[in-house]
Amino acid sequence: MLNLSVLLSDAAHETPDRDALVFGDMRLSYGLLETVANQVANLLVSRGIGPGDKVAIASPNLPYFPMIYFGALKAGAVVVPLNVLLKPREIAYHLGDSDAKAFFCFEGTPELALGEAGWAGFGEVEGCEHFFLLPAAGLAATESPIEGAELFWQALGGQNSTFETVLTAPDDTAVILYTSGTTGQPKGAELSHQNLLMNVMVSDTLFDRGLHDTFLVTLPLFHIFGQTCIMNVGIYRRATLVLVPRFEPKAVVEVMVKERVNLFGGVPTMYWALLTDDTAAEDVAAISASLTVAVSGGSALPLEVLKGVKAKFGVDILEGYGLSETSPVASFNRPDRPTKPGSIGLPIWGVELRLIDDEWKTIEGEGPGEIAIRGHNVMKGYYNRPEATADAISGGWFRTGDVARRDDEGYYYIIDRSKDMIIRGGFNVYPREIEEVLMTHPAVSLAAVVGVPHESHGEEIKAYVIRTPGSQTTEAELIAWGKEQFAGYKYPRVVEFRDALPMTATGKILKRELR
Repeated sequence: MLNLSVLLSDAAHETPDRDALVFGDMRLSYGLLETVANQVANLLVSRGIGPGDKVAIASPNLPYFPMIYFGALKAGAVVVPLNVLLKPREIAYHLGDSDAKAFFCFEGTPELALGEAGWAGFGEVEGCEHFFLLPAAGLAATESPIEGAELFWQALGGQNSTFETVLTAPDDTAVILYTSGTTGQPKGAELSHQNLLMNVMVSDTLFDRGLHDTFLVTLPLFHIFGQTCIMNVGIYRRATLVLVPRFEPKAVVEVMVKERVNLFGGVPTMYWALLTDDTAAEDVAAISASLTVAVSGGSALPLEVLKGVKAKFGVDILEGYGLSETSPVASFNRPDRPTKPGSIGLPIWGVELRLIDDEWKTIEGEGPGEIAIRGHNVMKGYYNRPEATADAISGGWFRTGDVARRDDEGYYYIIDRSKDMIIRGGFNVYPREIEEVLMTHPAVSLAAVVGVPHESHGEEIKAYVIRTPGSQTTEAELIAWGKEQFAGYKYPRVVEFRDALPMTATGKILKRELR
């Protein structure tokens, strides 16, 4: 048996009374988290959901996420985490494409009506049979605010608090994470129990460990970085996880001081925000006294941010590299070797990196070339997409689409992306999806989307648009329309109208000229 849920079960057995989760004034022990996860597993089984069935969850960083995540794994089901910013159309696509049978969805807030969006998306998918609403009021909720939606806590009532975990093979799928890779509609990367457990165990060796670690969890748990490197590594260590649903510098500083956080994982924009925030001197001193590990990933970390964080908080940021398809960690600036600013470090234990050309041929020396990865971390493939899988994986090697160089000591440095993917604030945005939806607008004749430099987000999304004849639509109107169609991190913030776009002789838009 190799079920990823052993992370929680083992921690609950050894440290049942230790705080597993902290959320505001709420503190949940490992023993209680295990109990609720067992109840979730029993609930799923009672609804006919078993090994290999897909269970979707849309929740910010709340106690609900690990409760359902581990409960589904215990039942032998496959977890499908969804971005909480998705719109109904996008939710329906993900539920349908993953063949989800059950969907746990947070009610949301006045600013983010996730429950309503989730209920609408669920209603469009015939194969998804069960919808459980995760109420914002928690146990105090007695009636569902959405007519017809079943409340999570009511469904859980009466479920047994013990459960015999379903046996799963190492190569059985544990999680399906959606990523567009480089082009087209989002694809589900199938990660096995072994993929994820090995990545947790190796990642654990990369960070200093304390007698009782306290991790700040502000990276989204629906994202592989937060899920593996923060939640799962933290539970593997029996750490206390301090949940922060939304990153806001002052709130993060407050909780870091209060809970004496010693490990922080974030994307570069988070570090940039902490660096530019006017933090009180006594708070800076308190954070510096407790913070021993700072980890960055998701996109390239600017050198000035790395230096600034060291100067302000007295901690070195450790930078690594990975993708959803690699569970995610593939390389890291290891603590036992010199850290090289700007580098993504060296391959982790059990993982190989090489540079290749378009024909998969190895590029020797410095490069540049596209990074290919082989090891225990590489996904099984894209769910129900054998052609896409064959394009991405050959002989066990996964091609990343990222171009890098390599120094004479084996350290890798990302220098470009071979495709057109945009990274906005640590989130991957795929131009083709944006372009295809933009062109459904009656005023849009042709659209090309590129990333342009942005001070805090790294890249911003810009659309170059040719309007239909006679159309007078404005930039503000098109941006407002896009805001309704896409998740908050996807829609173009800048629109430039043109009479023509630069193209090759075959009609391919020259995006490098637009950039």
